[in-house]
Amino acid sequence: MKKLLTLVSALWLGLAVSAATVDRVAVRSEAMNKDVNVVVVAPDGAKAEDGARFPVVYLLHGYSGDENTWIQVKPELPQLADLYGIVFVCPDGENSWYFDSPVDPSVRYETFVTSELIGYVDSHYRTVAAREGRSVTGLSMGGHGAMWLSLRHKDVFGAAGTTSGGVDIRPFPENWEIKRVIGELSSDGRSWDDYTVVNLVDGLENGELALIVDCGYDDFFFDVNRDFHERLRAKGIDHDYLVRPGVHNGPYWTNSIDYQILFFKKYFDRMAGK
Repeated sequence: MKKLLTLVSALWLGLAVSAATVDRVAVRSEAMNKDVNVVVVAPDGAKAEDGARFPVVYLLHGYSGDENTWIQVKPELPQLADLYGIVFVCPDGENSWYFDSPVDPSVRYETFVTSELIGYVDSHYRTVAAREGRSVTGLSMGGHGAMWLSLRHKDVFGAAGTTSGGVDIRPFPENWEIKRVIGELSSDGRSWDDYTVVNLVDGLENGELALIVDCGYDDFFFDVNRDFHERLRAKGIDHDYLVRPGVHNGPYWTNSIDYQILFFKKYFDRMAGK
């Protein structure tokens, strides 16, 4: 019995030890003329001079979060990086909603993530530097951001997700500094129509992106996520849509990201012919 307990303890210790690295870097944005803080969780071998190349999942935080949000929500990211052979990249998006702002030229987070950040990651880590090796997801504001960026840059990302995402911002004109980033909502709503994710579905064809959407039943974004799902379904866009009990909080995201990472892992394997 003592030997069995020792063996079990050793196995748990082995699972807890990770060779992944957690790098905290400042990535230069020429578009915004500043450095942006980024956390990169890289599996063993991702910084080697030769060897295997690794796919990347970009993780976007929500309103009032920063580059540390995801490592706090999911402290097991280093273990998951090694387990699945995935690089996780967590940028500080401030409260930008990941837009290139039409009213504030200093806010260019769409350009930063889809060009400058990806360029940095691909040049500093052994990544699969193609859309087939990139996905993006996020929580809340970051869920909106992930859908916004992927639907507008299908040549950059091959897969995308959103958990508790603000995928339609129009019902929330006074919330979360949205109007500071894109301007006031006009009386007929048209000024925001071009900046909401659900309206990008019309430009999407089935198979262009692998998509996963989830939201808790008691989340204040549940209705807009259900509507987003229905728009995708009406357009004939294949996607995973998950709903379960839960609210807009850390415990929900800690659980939901496991499903999304597995979804992305299966996508990456499929693209690699595994």
